[in-house]
Amino acid sequence: MPVIGYHILNVFAETPFGGNPLAVVEQADGLDDATMQAIARQFNLSETTFILPSHTAAARVRIFTPTYEMPFAGHPTLGTAAVVAAGMTNAAGDHFELELAAGSIPVRRVDGRWRLRANRATHRPMEAGSAELAAMLGVPASSLAGPGMWLDCGTEQPMIQLRTAADVEACRIDAGLMARCSTNKAGQAKTYVFARDGNDFVARYFWLSGAAGVAEDPGTGSACANLGRWWQLTHGAQPLHANVHQARHSGRPCLLTLDVEGGEVEVGGKVVAIGTGELHW
Repeated sequence: MPVIGYHILNVFAETPFGGNPLAVVEQADGLDDATMQAIARQFNLSETTFILPSHTAAARVRIFTPTYEMPFAGHPTLGTAAVVAAGMTNAAGDHFELELAAGSIPVRRVDGRWRLRANRATHRPMEAGSAELAAMLGVPASSLAGPGMWLDCGTEQPMIQLRTAADVEACRIDAGLMARCSTNKAGQAKTYVFARDGNDFVARYFWLSGAAGVAEDPGTGSACANLGRWWQLTHGAQPLHANVHQARHSGRPCLLTLDVEGGEVEVGGKVVAIGTGELHW
């Protein structure tokens, strides 16, 4: 009977039970794809990661939702970094790389927060116009601050800028319109909306979750990374150092840091470990 250890963490958490929950499974090199998918379905969190040996980085990481594998996601990368670092006995435990399907991701711990450096992104315009996107979001067309744009630094997501934080909070997603207007190249319907709020951002992230309809993610590091690439496309070389407040009224508010400077994008947040256990089957 296999016995494999796992960790439960909250990422982008400012309180013990805030943030975005994550399961991290250690010593997963003996697991096949079907077993990893079954374990992720058992945990039933937005993502579960599996740590494997790597010849090029501190560890290789595979990321699964309950239904499919992802090449890159932010909060799983940061949470897994904290677990990998806890097993290190040298100074590299504060600065190393993780090997993901989307490529090697540098991670580091600074002032108690884990940070990742995002890969370069591709981009393309969204085909849906302002009227369609506004109807999809359930807000007036005047709430949109510009056209939507697809960004992909490891997972393709739409960036839709709204004028105010109140517009972001007012969004009520039409599932049918999201499936029609906001489905990425991988066939996943999702939407990321954001607005400036002083020097910071307020954001929300939605996706279609099968029979459950529209679901909302409390903290999305990959979308925050794509937001950093959006900033580069729209603001050139102007640096940015901001907090991104996501899902403020969800019961699991998240605080992400976003730093854009010198052509690089870094996303960070606190990782809170809340439990460990063993899998037996």
